[in-house]
Amino acid sequence: MNWTKPIPLTLLLVAIWGQTFAQSFNNLPVITQKPPLHGKHWMAITGKPLAATAGAMVFAKGGNAVDAACAMLAATCTMWDVLSWGGETQALIYNPKTKKVIAINALGVAPTGATAEFYKNKGMKYPPEYGPLAAVTPGTPGGLMTILAEYGTMSLKEVLTPAMQLAEGYPIEAQTANSIESRKDLIKQWPYSKKVFLPHLGAKREAPDAGEIFVQKDLLETLKKLVNAEQQALAKGKSRKDAIYAANDLFYRGEIAKEFARGCQEQGGLITEQDLANWKVKIEEPMMTTYKGIEVYKLQQWTQGPAMLQTLNILENFDLKSMGYNSTRYVHTLYQAMNLAFADRDFYYGDPAFGPEEPMKGLLSKEYAKERSKLINPEMNDPKIGPGDPYPFEGKANPYLDLIKNWGSASLMAPKNNATLDEKFQESFTAGTTSVEAADAEGWVVSMTPSGGWVPACIAGNTGIGMSQRMQAFVLDPKENPFNVVEPGKRPRVTLTPSLAMKNGKPFLSFAKQAGDEQDQLLLQFFLNMVEFGMTVQESCEAPSFKTFQMYSSFGKHERINGGLTLNEAMPTWIRKDLGRMGYKINYQERTSGPINAIYFDWEHGSFWGGSSNHGEDYGIGW
Repeated sequence: MNWTKPIPLTLLLVAIWGQTFAQSFNNLPVITQKPPLHGKHWMAITGKPLAATAGAMVFAKGGNAVDAACAMLAATCTMWDVLSWGGETQALIYNPKTKKVIAINALGVAPTGATAEFYKNKGMKYPPEYGPLAAVTPGTPGGLMTILAEYGTMSLKEVLTPAMQLAEGYPIEAQTANSIESRKDLIKQWPYSKKVFLPHLGAKREAPDAGEIFVQKDLLETLKKLVNAEQQALAKGKSRKDAIYAANDLFYRGEIAKEFARGCQEQGGLITEQDLANWKVKIEEPMMTTYKGIEVYKLQQWTQGPAMLQTLNILENFDLKSMGYNSTRYVHTLYQAMNLAFADRDFYYGDPAFGPEEPMKGLLSKEYAKERSKLINPEMNDPKIGPGDPYPFEGKANPYLDLIKNWGSASLMAPKNNATLDEKFQESFTAGTTSVEAADAEGWVVSMTPSGGWVPACIAGNTGIGMSQRMQAFVLDPKENPFNVVEPGKRPRVTLTPSLAMKNGKPFLSFAKQAGDEQDQLLLQFFLNMVEFGMTVQESCEAPSFKTFQMYSSFGKHERINGGLTLNEAMPTWIRKDLGRMGYKINYQERTSGPINAIYFDWEHGSFWGGSSNHGEDYGIGW
């Protein structure tokens, strides 16, 4: 075969599905749809080409990976679609000076008055998906400014300049423009959103056209105010760090906060000026487990991140490589291991700042994982998998045994056993988000999964800032999850989950992806693609993955489908039949690879390898 000629993707995938693929991947001349990125000095990857360019611009001016990541974050927020400035930012940062991984918690909190009773009295089963009552306090502005102040080298003005240029007007992409048009009926309910998103009000198409220059005057003024506050502080002799925090104070305690709260409340929201003033970014210790000697880091249990760590602990009890990449046994084993971890996620994860205390020591113990692994039936899917009992593994008695016994059987948690994996159901599983990855020659590494305030967003007054929709991740009934019941000041348990891996004391991988409850499923498979099957970072980004729906969605109606499984269309017939006989309800997608963005650290050659999804708008630049 002449490998220099293009090969149809479907034929190529079918040719490499089986055991031979797993055993000798590196010996195959696999063709990826996108080339891998290479760099010696720096790498910048995110969900939008223009935003990746923003990161490159900052690197070119001498910034470090933190500066570049903040510039990319600001740019993606300004470009809407999957997030905006009123959302939340989650990050892992490797500091080469301390040789430590740092966790950044810039997730907003439930506002004053946001109680379970409040939402129940409105006839709601969960907080709403959209609108002012879906909003937690904005976290991204504070997250960006804290990260920049503590670990960056540049001024806020330098980092925000690309975003401000975008706010002055940029050619909007078809994906975002069409999303606005398709959600315009919702957008019209909110006067400030209508003003920004629908420049052709009354025309057949009221949203911008693809390629039209999209202008955001209010947002630009907000960003200018932040920069002016910083510059005035610098003029008074303040340090770079203190000047950035002066801008932070303007947002959360000054005139921006006042207008944000006013605009939120005018439209029926709950966020007060005091809620904004009380909120602070948290710099935390990350969670970590080892897989075959590799340290894998995630954020704490206010995210779903520890579920991937739990799954890796379970999978250490199996010889995955011998099963073969995406073989029947491999898919089934991973699916069941993820079900065990996600059942624990659905019941035990929540904001550690609020009681009761989550049993994370037990949940992440290797001994608990070994016991959980014994529950995997090698022949059939188990639709009755529920939360385990990690308390004995930290020397305690479980106070929730009665809830666990009946968990999932109550009508409020009934799985969609008769449902199909339709487009709307899958959309609720994969809502929103982008990812930001950056690294530099000095050794700084940043992995971010920012989100919130996506289209259709309710904009808060004349700030130009779309409010978060993260309240929907809370539950109202402790029978579902006693650790994640909404109350004022509390952070919801979110899906957002950046990842870092260390090997031999050095950065090995920085990786993250968008798409709600899919995130840790596909990040797990990406990681195993490289560690077990020797794929390159780009091959691993593009390699077909599968998806489970046998966990409760963190969005909308919080539903699940027992045995729900999405496979790649190229999956061979015999594997489809085998999985069908094992009790799976299967649908198929042409692309199941991400989108994942990642950086691999090639210490042998002193370079970076960048991987970026082969679908969607994810893009990277290296030098």
